[in-house]
Amino acid sequence: MNKALLVLADGTEYEGISFGAASETIGEVVFNTSMAGYQEILTDPSYAGQMVTMTYPLIGNYGINEADFESVAPRAAGFIIKELSHIPSNWRSQMTLDQFLIEHHIVGIQGIDTRALTRHIRDAGAQQGIISSVDLDPRSLTKKVQSAPGLVGRDLVKEVTCSKAYTWNEGYWNWEYNPQAPPETPSATFYPYLPKKASFKVAAYDYGIKHNILRGLVSTGCEVTIYPADTPAEDILKTAPDGIFLSNGPGDPAAVPYAIENVKKMIGQKPIFGICLGHQILGLALGFNTYKLKFGHHGGNQPVMQLSNRKVEITAQNHGFAFDIPVEETACSPVKLTHINLNDQTVEGMEHRDLPIFSVQYHPEASPGPHDANYLFHKFTAMMKT
Repeated sequence: MNKALLVLADGTEYEGISFGAASETIGEVVFNTSMAGYQEILTDPSYAGQMVTMTYPLIGNYGINEADFESVAPRAAGFIIKELSHIPSNWRSQMTLDQFLIEHHIVGIQGIDTRALTRHIRDAGAQQGIISSVDLDPRSLTKKVQSAPGLVGRDLVKEVTCSKAYTWNEGYWNWEYNPQAPPETPSATFYPYLPKKASFKVAAYDYGIKHNILRGLVSTGCEVTIYPADTPAEDILKTAPDGIFLSNGPGDPAAVPYAIENVKKMIGQKPIFGICLGHQILGLALGFNTYKLKFGHHGGNQPVMQLSNRKVEITAQNHGFAFDIPVEETACSPVKLTHINLNDQTVEGMEHRDLPIFSVQYHPEASPGPHDANYLFHKFTAMMKT
């Protein structure tokens, strides 16, 4: 086992054991509170430029399978865990987590006190970090990480968006109608999805879109075409879609002015639904501001309240920026707040008072779960219908 070091920009050091690619990587260190779903997290494009710390202590115990990817490849800059399981126990597993990270050149570190690291991030804030198994000089690593650019002002969307438009036709996986075959019948299809007949034509901007968002749209009756993030609004409107979807994605929403300008041109033209980064870009297009959170919201257990009925949803979240919209500012504006985070009172949802436009900061597709907010896909189709 090879030694590895994690060094934060403030000089804090953690010594551990290298796994995955034996190399060096730099990214913003954040923590995720989910107890499962590590491969969905690693392949979520919203984590581009970030190194993820898992707060659950044992990771890798059910291996990796290609059916649960949220994009074509892992996007996280690095992976930080307490203990790696080398023996996955799941008949769906196709390889170990270690093999997966090696194959995709992702650097990992295990054997450190992730609880202490999480508390440090919570108190000191998310910051740049470096993991290395090739340079074990703390002073050298500190110098490298302190000179590395942070997330503010960086356009990470261009690194994860698609290069050309494509269509998606897979709905949610359904065990009752399409059970997966057991391992002794490897010839069976590995992608048993149950799409719904399409009733609406949706154009989706890809800022780093997750596969399960696309499954959610298809499963509620949408025919989805995904477009690169810099596609001119005029080109998309020429295709006469029934609605526009603005996807999740990584980094600073203010760093993608081309996306903001395109959304401005679509306001009032078609129904619009935004999630995560798409929510933030929509808010900027409507004239509001965003700011960077101290350590962000990352995990599958974030409480969010609907302001209309005070119902609380347990949600999955992954973002480091939020809206700067005081409630009093929306009283006389065309936008009203619909959801707030109960942990810190940050904005989690909004909708236009007069136009068919709404967005949420959290993830109703929730892969991994929970699924409390899945109704929002039906809200979008209802807007397109009326």
